[in-house]
This record gives sequence, structure tokens and C-alpha cells, in this order.
Amino acid sequence: MTQDARSETETTSKAGAVIIPVTLFEQNCTLLWCEASKKAVVIDPGGDVPKILRAIEQSNVHVEKIWLTHGHIDHVGGAAELRDTLRVPIEGPHLNDKFLLDHVVSSGARFGMTGVRDFTPDRWLNEGDQVSIGELTFDILHCPGHSPGSVVFYNKELRFAHVGDVLFNGSVGRTDLPGGSHETLIKSITGKLLPLGDDISFICGHGAGSTIGQERMTNPFLTGRM
Repeated sequence: MTQDARSETETTSKAGAVIIPVTLFEQNCTLLWCEASKKAVVIDPGGDVPKILRAIEQSNVHVEKIWLTHGHIDHVGGAAELRDTLRVPIEGPHLNDKFLLDHVVSSGARFGMTGVRDFTPDRWLNEGDQVSIGELTFDILHCPGHSPGSVVFYNKELRFAHVGDVLFNGSVGRTDLPGGSHETLIKSITGKLLPLGDDISFICGHGAGSTIGQERMTNPFLTGRM
């Protein structure tokens, strides 16, 4: 994997992460692990499964789960294949994105993505649920707007979140897709993400990550400039 295709960060000494851009959408598939146990999770395997498997091997970690932030094709296209290959469960998103997971094949066809499959996760996630990997535990925040079933994974101890396509560095998720609502999305961000605290760093579904504080001050969708 080239350096451009792999960026590695340490959220703290307790966790590690590798971002693996996948598909033509350059979606941030994220390999996240607990440093103590080297147990790992793949978040949003949108496609390019061989590339994801190489990153897992190079990171020398053991993947035990797949987590999904929402049901759009660029985030779930490789989920069924990766689940079968690794024999691990899929957790997430919220049940309200079932209509998307039921039509992965037709969604993929519109973008020339072959080899994708419709599937049902092993566990739907709700507001207030928790998921864990090794010694790391994440709270689930249901943040609809980009899609009806979008969820955010939040670790209070690490002061870290994976927000999928809810919030971006300088932008927010698009809301012109089926089930999207800009008003609902902004309510999710202002009501659930901003209160987490300005020091929260996050990985998002596309592009560079940021912090809640940076977005509160400069994101035009939150400051009223858009």
C-alpha cells in the first residue's frame, strides 16, 4: 500500500487507526484497533476488499467485527464479502437504513460496482447502545439526516468519534439522497455532536478529519454562512 493510500494515526496510546480510501468515492474505510489486545474492527468497508485485507495484514491486528455508520453503497459495498472472508459479525447501522441494505446490488449497478451483495447486519444499533473492541467501548449516537439510519461511534475516554458522513471537515453530509433531510441533519449535529465537547477529534467518511471545536467555529453550515 502506498503512503498516499494509507495514513496512520494514534488516537492515544490505547488505540490505533489506519484509514484505507476505497472505491471511486475515496471513502475512508477505517481499521481501528485496541493497542492492548490488537483486536480490531473495520468501519465502513465500502469496497476494494483485497486492499482492506492487505491493510489488516500489514497492521498485524486481529479483526473481530465490522461496524457500519450507514447504508450507502460507498460505505457498505464490501461488507458482505468481508464478513464472509473474516467470519465476523456486522454491527450497525440503525434499522432505518434497512431499505438501503436491501438494495445494495441495485445501488452498486448505478455506479458500475460489481460483486456487491444485499445483506442484513448481525446487529442493528440504536441510540444509547454500546459496541466494543478489545478494551475500547463506544457509545452509539443515532444521527439521522444524511440517511435515516446514520450512527456515530463515540469513545468518551479517547475523546474520539467516527462520524461517518454526518459531519465533515468544513462541510456536512449531503441530504439530497432518499431519506435525507438537511434540517434533521443539522439538528443531529447541533443536538448530539457539538455537545460532546470542542476537544473531540473525529474521523469522517471522506476527506481529512477534524475536531468538534474547529467545526463549531469555522464550518459554514454551522456558523450560518451557508
